[in-house]
Order: sequence, then structure tokens, then C-alpha cells
Amino acid sequence: MSDLVVVGVDGSVESDAAVRWAAARVQHHGGRLRLVHAHPAPMAVPAIPFFAADPASEGDLADYLRAGEAVLKAARQVAGDRVDAAAVTTDLEPGGASAVLVDASTKADLVVVGSRGHGGFAGLLLGSVSSQLATHAHCPTVVVRGQAPSDGAVVVGVDGSEPSNAAVAFAFAEASRLGARLVAVHAWSVPLPTGPAEAAAMLSSGYNRERYEQAAQQVLAGALRPGRERYPDLPVEARTVEANAADALLAADERPAMVVVGSRGHGGFAGLLLGSTSQSVLHHASCPVAVIRPAAAGD
Repeated sequence: MSDLVVVGVDGSVESDAAVRWAAARVQHHGGRLRLVHAHPAPMAVPAIPFFAADPASEGDLADYLRAGEAVLKAARQVAGDRVDAAAVTTDLEPGGASAVLVDASTKADLVVVGSRGHGGFAGLLLGSVSSQLATHAHCPTVVVRGQAPSDGAVVVGVDGSEPSNAAVAFAFAEASRLGARLVAVHAWSVPLPTGPAEAAAMLSSGYNRERYEQAAQQVLAGALRPGRERYPDLPVEARTVEANAADALLAADERPAMVVVGSRGHGGFAGLLLGSTSQSVLHHASCPVAVIRPAAAGD
């Protein structure tokens, strides 16, 4: 069965960018495109003594439906410039944006959203929706921002954890799809002792920077081995960098086609979705960012 790419749409400029990116992917690699808009489901106020039931609820719902259909029609037009109409479907779903997208992800190969939005997907990167989607989506999630140059590299963060290994697998596959080179980055740092006893232990065990750098190189080589075996002709650049994880990823390539990260990690990419590193990557990347959960890595 051909890949199904789901796009959350809300009529914003960022949403249109997500549709264009997803449509281009389907155009070049095949598959189907499903455009999804979430709308509130107003609840009727029940009748109570001396008060009539609220008659506005049905009218509100009709307004939501009309507005949602207009959003989907416009999104289909954006996609129609790139994808055959028969490969595009639209769905207007009641409920919260995160719940609608997470549910849609159960039957999708990829979920794509814009970097910001309004309406059905407001605050997608800045609030609970992004966290819910990244935590619970059943397939990889791509947040489209900036430009994705056709000759750019696919950059992936590596730390040897299970989520990172899933991200590496996705990055290899995506680089192969694009005919792009892969830049794999492992950020490392010398741990700071928490007290005199730990400092003495580090010194007595032969503490030196080279030891930590060698360990980083081993982690990186081990994480890349399965992908190198599966894609022997894919150009891969492996880098170990003594730096902040987000800074290392953002500086890995001048014009990347995509940055790929695991949903969580340890070492150089610990807390990637929950702390300052994730905010830096998502807010400052100049290209689409793919967030991969271990169970959602694909083949």
C-alpha cells in the first residue's frame, strides 16, 4: 500500500507551507495525501427551569463546518498544483487538534504540520498540541518551517538511545529518498564533577578529553552501522562535536533539507523535546524538523 501523508491544516500561511511540502513529497515519491482540519464540537446547553436551551449551538456548529470546509477547499487547491486530485482526500473532524492528529496518525506513515497556525491548530509548536503530538503520534511527525533546498543534506542527531536510533533509521531512509547526503552529529561534553570526591575519582581513573571523544566516536559509529549496511551507496558524514546539542545540530549544514531528532534521548541530546534543546531546534531551524518516536520509525 502506498504511503499516507496526513497534513494538519488551518488556513494559515504556515499551514499552506506544510501542504506544499507534503504535496511535493507525495509528487516525487508517490503516496496519498490526507488534509485534516479540526473544529470545535459545541455542546448544546440543556434546558433548565425558567430557561430555554441555548439555540445558538447548532448555528455555531454550522458556522464551524462552513469555515472548515473553506479551509479544506483552499488547502486542496494548494496541493492540487503538485498532486493529482485523485491522490488527495480531505476530512473535517470534530475535537481538539492534538487528539484529531494523534488519531489520524494511527493510519498514517507521516504527519505534517506547519510551524505555527491558528484556528484548529493554534500554537502547535508552542503549547500542549506539539507536546501531545510528539509524545503520542503513531508515526513520524514533520514540522515544516523555513525552506527545504533540493540539494541540502539531511541532518540527524545521534546519541545511541532507542529514540535516536529510530531517528537515524528515518534519516537514512529520507536521505535515500531525496538523493541527499546524510550528516550525523553526536554532541558530547566532559562531565563536570559534582564534588571533590568525584573529581578525585575522575582523575584517578585516567580522566582525559580524548577518552570522552573516543567514546563519542564509538557511539556514533555503532548507531550508523545498520544504516550504512542498508544504504551502502549513500554519502554519510559522521561528526562528533564538543558542543551544545542544539547548536551542533543547527550548525551542521548551511542549507539543510531536514533536521531529524528522536523524541527523547540521553547524552548529547537528553530531553530533546522537553527542554531548551527542543525549543532551540524547533524555533531556530531553517528547514523542516522531523521528530521520531521509536515505535514510529517506519521500516
